[in-house]
Amino acid sequence: MRRISLKARRTAGCVALLLAMQGLASCGGGGGGTGFIGPVTTATTAGTTPAAPTAQDACAGISGMSIPASMIGKPTSGAIVQSATFVAADAKDNTNGEYCAVTGIIVPATAGAPTMEFQVNLPTQWNERALHMGGGGYDGTLVTGLGPYVSQPNGTPNALKQGYVTLGGDGGHKGAVFDGTFALNDEALLNYGQLSVKKVHDVAMAIIQKRYGAKPRRFYFIGGSQGGHEGLDAAARYAADYDGVIANYPAYNLSLLQQASLYVGRALYDNGGAGWINDNKRKLLVNAVYAACDSLDGLSDGIIGNIQACNAAFNINTVKATLRCPGGADAGDSCLSDAQINAIDKISSPYDLGFPIAGQQVFARWPLLEGGDFSFFGAGSALGFAPVPTSAATPPADALLYTIGAAHARYFVAKDPLLNPLTYDPANYKARLQELGGITEVTQQSLEAFRAKGGKLILTHGTTDGLISPHNTEDYYNLQVTQFGQPAVDSFIRFFMIPGFDHGSGRYNLGYDGLAVLSNWVENGQAPDTIASVDNNAADPAAARSRPMCRWPLWPRFTGAAGTESNASSYTCTAS
Repeated sequence: MRRISLKARRTAGCVALLLAMQGLASCGGGGGGTGFIGPVTTATTAGTTPAAPTAQDACAGISGMSIPASMIGKPTSGAIVQSATFVAADAKDNTNGEYCAVTGIIVPATAGAPTMEFQVNLPTQWNERALHMGGGGYDGTLVTGLGPYVSQPNGTPNALKQGYVTLGGDGGHKGAVFDGTFALNDEALLNYGQLSVKKVHDVAMAIIQKRYGAKPRRFYFIGGSQGGHEGLDAAARYAADYDGVIANYPAYNLSLLQQASLYVGRALYDNGGAGWINDNKRKLLVNAVYAACDSLDGLSDGIIGNIQACNAAFNINTVKATLRCPGGADAGDSCLSDAQINAIDKISSPYDLGFPIAGQQVFARWPLLEGGDFSFFGAGSALGFAPVPTSAATPPADALLYTIGAAHARYFVAKDPLLNPLTYDPANYKARLQELGGITEVTQQSLEAFRAKGGKLILTHGTTDGLISPHNTEDYYNLQVTQFGQPAVDSFIRFFMIPGFDHGSGRYNLGYDGLAVLSNWVENGQAPDTIASVDNNAADPAAARSRPMCRWPLWPRFTGAAGTESNASSYTCTAS
């Protein structure tokens, strides 16, 4: 593998010049006054034909490239390619074929704001398509585009290996997954909320045109969680740039979501932690849910498929009747106190903020009584380990949703790192929360332009997601039906709910060939109805069990014979 990169002094000089002269044409990368380096050629003598550049030469020609602010559709001070690395197909640990990895920074428009890191991977054998991959949590880590996209089946070739240009960014700042400190900076917050998608896309377009002399025929986006939010940004805010989007378990209404997340924490921790549920009690509740609901989909396999029937078979009244401690006081791990049952009731009921954010006031119930086990990504309790949270609000010691909501309240809303989340009242910050609704929410961003251009959107969510409620995505889908009507929605949106799937993990860890499904819909008109999926929990992809992904509100009922439980063909998508 040969690495070609800018020297440190060249990078520093470019940053200084770009900050000083917004719209700077070129900075040490060669080329003319446009900052867009022309095709690489080989020196020739008169009367001879120039030799075509090799892929390695073409990669080298991108090193040092500068992209002026005028080529980026949102405010910046331009962008700089810091390195262009040619990776041979047989390079150690490379499974993506021959490509050029291009990394760099987008310089902020305002002094003091952080830079935005990006990576664009350019395959030598290009299929004339590009895939933008989204981030997660509060971003802060570069999405390299070198690995699988969200929910890609294990053992299948990555998009880069298939010939797609792949790209990603860091959301416009650096930090841990739920580190909200960046939100104290207005430009960093705006980048996270909606602008980073556009900025990284436009920089990638300049690099793609430099390398291949052409634009992609198709541009796709796939992400999950915050990356799902970014996918909806791509479709709703930047419809002209994208042909197809997959938004998996999207955090599309961040401010309302995090108010609801903090509400979960308050349900557990208020009144000195009277409602807090320890790990043994959590397991007691989860086991009771599965005992009542697991078989309602035709098969007892640790996956609850028939949520509607489960709601009837096991609900808060069932909890009170079967799990309540005698007299209502806490009597140990074999029962639940009245305070704990009250906390469960709050968590498993819709949360009304009391005023709207971006037109939405009520956050849907969490699936605590529907199979969600509220574990920390499958390992240990996500409800914390003590009835009183730490002042730092840090998982896993403290409840996961509480820590995320606390970070949002402190850094996004109040801009006060010392704020006590247990005394925070969102009603006192109504104006700020509604302002944030215009920055971080996609709720009211219409998909009309995306629909009109022929764009296609696939939504997915898991029934047991304890980080973003699956019913929240139901609400988003229903908003689209209200706006467009069912026939129009069916023409460009497909929504799939996956039993047993949590937040990127779960008892059934979803794997499906989303990129193929999406491109077939966009390019060949093959609208997905029922999609084949596999369980990515399997150590051997060839031995993974399979299930159909059913279009919501359908779900997979087991209708096969004994011994065929692992075959998707043994399930029928049904509404009842």
